[in-house]
Amino acid sequence: MQTISILGSTGSIGTQSLEVAKKHNIRIKALAAHSNAKLLAEQVRQTGAEYACIYNEEKLPELEEALNGCDTKLLTGMEGLKEIAALDGVDKLLNSVVGMVGLEPTLTAIEAGVDIALANKETLVAGGELVMKRAAEKGVHIYPVDSEHSAIFQCLQGNKAEQVRGIILTASGGPFYGKTKVDLKDVTVEQALDHPNWSMGSKITIDSSTLMNKGLEFIEAMRLFDLRPEQIEIVVHRQSVVHSAVCYNDSSVIAQMGVPDMKIPIQYALLYPDRFECPTRPLSLTDYGTLTFAKPDFDTFDCLTACIKAAGEGGILPAAVNGANEVAVRAFLDGRIKFLQIGEIVTHVLGNTENRPQDSLETVLAADRAARDFAEREIERLSN
Repeated sequence: MQTISILGSTGSIGTQSLEVAKKHNIRIKALAAHSNAKLLAEQVRQTGAEYACIYNEEKLPELEEALNGCDTKLLTGMEGLKEIAALDGVDKLLNSVVGMVGLEPTLTAIEAGVDIALANKETLVAGGELVMKRAAEKGVHIYPVDSEHSAIFQCLQGNKAEQVRGIILTASGGPFYGKTKVDLKDVTVEQALDHPNWSMGSKITIDSSTLMNKGLEFIEAMRLFDLRPEQIEIVVHRQSVVHSAVCYNDSSVIAQMGVPDMKIPIQYALLYPDRFECPTRPLSLTDYGTLTFAKPDFDTFDCLTACIKAAGEGGILPAAVNGANEVAVRAFLDGRIKFLQIGEIVTHVLGNTENRPQDSLETVLAADRAARDFAEREIERLSN
């Protein structure tokens, strides 16, 4: 029986991970959530988790009341996440929290020698150089949970990394594929949250609508698979059946396909290298009939362009665009800025950040704070 802990258990990835864990008799040692104390308590009672962390400390009394009578050890804040990340007797940590909050627990797990199923892309976007270097030094395995990176990981199995020519990173195109900036001038939050294929949390869904998500995945793929920017081609694939592909030096292309259901990559990351029946429907290509592929619109979707530029220059710039985006997305969801201003803010922060090497966690966190502060000032300026 495998034992895991889950950070972000009440989110979309977390709840689906618990479905997979239940089906395959995976033991849950610890659970953590940002602020949904009610659902976290229900999950603790259902799984018998020994530890529970609520990141928002103000929600601790609610969690204590909901778990009255349980022996579960309750934790809060970043220190709570880090304690869960380093628990003894855990085979794998599933990190599915949203945003930069996931970086420190990832590094903590690595120092403790705990393998990681990673669904927190910001970890590798902002601190990927640090994370991958330290994971290699500690012999820690990182198993990607994002559908695209899981696809690449699967397509690499049984092949030699030095024979890889490049990868094809597929993108759904989000809800605004084919739209121009004129069309997107007055986009509402509800429209941006209406993703055609995937059911996800609000932040990642907005990122998908701006194509920021694909930009973050571009950087993540570079770090996970040790690739140069020119080795990654982004292709818009509306049906989300081909999850990504690897191109080899003999011109062979190996792709991974499946219905758009996150339980497939979650299960592969948790149970690697084994494959078992997954609680999802099988793929029928004849049901789809036609699969389409197109180039992304870099002119309309500024966030994607900014991410690729940051990826090429490296250093702290990926952390800067990520931090700026998190602040801008929150402002859009709160009605403080317009949709297109997300990309404007990310681009402006990138252009006004002085680059430096990604040489420590402190450097990355400082770059993140500076980018957030700059983005907030931009939001205030745009709001007035």
